[in-house]
Amino acid sequence: MSDTVNTSPDGIPAATVVIFRKGEVDGPPEILMTIRSRNMVFAGGMAVFPGGRVDPADFELGAMIGGPLDPDEAAHQVAVVRETLEETGLAIGLKGDIDAAKARAAREFLQQTGQLAPVLEHFGWELDLDQLTPFARWFPKNERIPRVYDTRFYLADLGTGAVEIEADLSENTHLFWTTAQGALDAAEREEIKVIFPTRRNLERLALFGSFEEARAQAEAIPVRTITPFIGETDGKSWLHIGEEHGYPVTGEPLESVARG
Repeated sequence: MSDTVNTSPDGIPAATVVIFRKGEVDGPPEILMTIRSRNMVFAGGMAVFPGGRVDPADFELGAMIGGPLDPDEAAHQVAVVRETLEETGLAIGLKGDIDAAKARAAREFLQQTGQLAPVLEHFGWELDLDQLTPFARWFPKNERIPRVYDTRFYLADLGTGAVEIEADLSENTHLFWTTAQGALDAAEREEIKVIFPTRRNLERLALFGSFEEARAQAEAIPVRTITPFIGETDGKSWLHIGEEHGYPVTGEPLESVARG
């Protein structure tokens, strides 16, 4: 990923994706999570969803796409496609002659070029951004933190569990499938660590018995930027989000909040 980013005055643009697959019979769907390298400046050692910064080349490709998406939104979705292929080896948001071997080759090609457009041209693929559903947008504004990410979250569905995944071992050290509730339970057992936005998103995702349920709620609730704020509850400082975003839990005692 390039060190130069198209940074807005408000924050560093970033995009991440919750990738679903079918779970056990009659069980909830599973989602893909990754453990970030402890060497990473942001959320080092934390369990997160695949994603990262929106690079200049993503903005360039987003501006070229046209269609119903505005260039800025298109750039974020391009970043999701690129980051997912780079970090996990999964080809989402793409259409064409794609199989496991071609996905592996495309990932290697992407890791050499750092840009998605040459990959599309080389393999004869096209973007299929209808595979992505906007889910949320988190921007924890804090003047005391120099690197604040304005992150858009998306949903995508693999359907089957018969897929190959492999961590890139640079930004991420481990990839794993889990149910949303399973990730929350693992966090309670301190087997994984999650930051405040990830915990709130897992709680929301745990509401759904299928990808279709998650997508239906995401499409029914307009995506508004979530900026956590501090308030007092029973004499203690809490970190809150608004009630209008579709989250079942909207606050947590500040003393227990894990941050990136």
